[in-house]
Amino acid sequence: MLGLSAGHLLILTVVVLLFGHRRLPELGHALGKGAGAFKKGLEGKDSTDTESP
Repeated sequence: MLGLSAGHLLILTVVVLLFGHRRLPELGHALGKGAGAFKKGLEGKDSTDTESP
């Protein structure tokens, strides 16, 4: 069944019960943006950095 074990299904059920089905897309979007920002931070590409001459 899509490679999901009983533990994964239990965790998914708890998340849906805690956050509700309406807030899950918002939560996923926020996690994605956070992961992207974290990745950029590790690479050292910060939009606030300015190159000095």
